[in-house]
Amino acid sequence: MTDQPLRPFHLAFPVDDLEAARAFYKGVLGCGEGRSSPDWVDFDFFGHQIVAHLAPAEVGAAQTNAVDGHGVPVRHFGLVMTMEDWQAAADRLTAAGTEFVIAPYIRFKGEPGEQATMFFTDPAGNAIELKAFRDLGQLFAK
Repeated sequence: MTDQPLRPFHLAFPVDDLEAARAFYKGVLGCGEGRSSPDWVDFDFFGHQIVAHLAPAEVGAAQTNAVDGHGVPVRHFGLVMTMEDWQAAADRLTAAGTEFVIAPYIRFKGEPGEQATMFFTDPAGNAIELKAFRDLGQLFAK
């Protein structure tokens, strides 16, 4: 790791319906909307720039790998949050009736890298993971 301040990442991903993406990212996750066109829309994903591009042919389910007894979607993106923000997001997603791929729980309990995690998909099937550590120093623990 470097000593430079963490910079926002940029991620572009395919969706098959921009209005459904807007409803999910703005309405459910609370992301702000930036620039847009008839083919794409920018979202403020907790300080990071993500862009939903209309590309129906590229939308599809991800394969999974076993991690801590769960089928984790291989192709996914997400965010490491504070424990308080993670719990608020879990509560918000649950209240919105989100169907979780992996419901909120504590992974690797009592081991190095213990973390709160959850997986869900957006309306186009893009897998998203939100996670948190009580001790961020455990982020890369072996």
